[in-house]
Amino acid sequence: MSSLRLVSSVAFKRHLKLSPLSWRAYATPATFKPQEKDPQLGDYPDLPWISNQELPARGWWDQQMRRNFGDPIQEYDEVLSMWGPDAPPVPPHKALFQLSLAISAFVGFGFLCKYMLVPERPTVPREYPYSGLVRELGGLEENKAREETEEIDE
Repeated sequence: MSSLRLVSSVAFKRHLKLSPLSWRAYATPATFKPQEKDPQLGDYPDLPWISNQELPARGWWDQQMRRNFGDPIQEYDEVLSMWGPDAPPVPPHKALFQLSLAISAFVGFGFLCKYMLVPERPTVPREYPYSGLVRELGGLEENKAREETEEIDE
């Protein structure tokens, strides 16, 4: 670090009056710590995490499981074998984008059908004089629906 840079950084820190503990605000570099080997495995080889579904289909002693005779089996063979969960052919972020695109297209088509393709009413609604014949039909109180009561016929 050049002396000019050091002097300017010290002057800047004094100007802000920061405590020495807060001078170093940037993140410390992460040190790589290799994962400890499972002690139950002993001297068993540490095999790569590759699904058998991603291996080529031909050239194996066991065509179905894509394995040669005498090959060591992966520790998590039930997950990485041919019978494990399918390896996705499309990356998840791309699949989510495609799904959201399809859903938005479906919703957009629905709004198009609802608001743009619905024809206008072919007729004009009927209009009655005198506030819709309220007085001629006996008023609002006479035209209310009957309240249902529970009457038991015996």
